[in-house]
Amino acid sequence: MDPRPRLQFSHVGLYVSDTDAIVRFYTEVMGFFVTDRGMLNGSSITFLSQNPSEHHQIVFISSPEAEGSAKVLNQMSFRLDSLATLLEFAKRLDGEKVTDLEPVIHGNAWSLYFRDPAGNRVEVFTDSDWYIEQPIKEPLDFSLSEDEIRRQTQAFCERQPGFKPIEEWQAEMQVLMQARSAER
Repeated sequence: MDPRPRLQFSHVGLYVSDTDAIVRFYTEVMGFFVTDRGMLNGSSITFLSQNPSEHHQIVFISSPEAEGSAKVLNQMSFRLDSLATLLEFAKRLDGEKVTDLEPVIHGNAWSLYFRDPAGNRVEVFTDSDWYIEQPIKEPLDFSLSEDEIRRQTQAFCERQPGFKPIEEWQAEMQVLMQARSAER
């Protein structure tokens, strides 16, 4: 049996200098839908998707430095199948030449961010059972048990705006996306 994790490419985050223009292009021309937007660390963040089962497939992060720069990649994101697999993956990074390890709770997912040996930002994550308005980024303690992480995450999510089971959010997004597609 192959001990390597089964990563599934999920989404990409890009720095942009003109968020309004890029969001207009990706919604009106490319057919994406804005699923959430907000501020995090002084930057506006817009999440877009064409799939009601995916909270986001593209993330645009405002950055004045992005204009005319070749450095537009914010992160590459890979999905794992479970929280247990994510916790095991974190152990695999011990001794590797990665930096900026940052485990976080997004509410709708548990993530581990790090920079690969070339300095590229990578996110490895797994989905949770809940939806809350995004962006959210709370520290996560990987030394806790899987059950304790789930309990703490659910309690945190229940206190946040927009809290609902992920299946309910996905059903709402499917109706919204179908209605908007019919308008076109």
